[in-house]
Amino acid sequence: MGELVTITLIVNGVERSCQVEPRLLLSDFLRGELGLTGTHVGCEHGICGACTVLLNGDSVRSCLLFAVQLNGQSIETVESLGTPHKLHSLQDAFRECHALQCGFCTPGMLMTALDLLQKEPLATDEDIREGLSGNLCRCTGYVNIVRAVRAAASLRTQEVPS
Repeated sequence: MGELVTITLIVNGVERSCQVEPRLLLSDFLRGELGLTGTHVGCEHGICGACTVLLNGDSVRSCLLFAVQLNGQSIETVESLGTPHKLHSLQDAFRECHALQCGFCTPGMLMTALDLLQKEPLATDEDIREGLSGNLCRCTGYVNIVRAVRAAASLRTQEVPS
């Protein structure tokens, strides 16, 4: 075991301090140290997007970052979205539109879509496809995922006063 470094992160709104090895990946920190297993680890090369989280509001691949790099930063994982009894509107749209099958890519899709919804107009299905292009799904064919993000974007547009 190597030298440990103390880090403090805000994870899903809660300040968390831990001692970690400098080479510990953020994905492994979230899953192993904090028990937040909603962040999935797929390719471990940043290609599949299953490990996507929000870092200070921007979507990032947690398998490409060392936890020590993020000392003092804010992380949001899929666990921050809702509860089984009160889903986030994006989770509800995924459920209503049947936008998941095996569910492995779903946390990363949700976090990427959340980032997109907060920053992009997503006026067309092509905008949604482009925004999600860094997240891979081997089950769905993406049609229902695009429908779900479109539905969530529509809800967002209805909630904003003109």
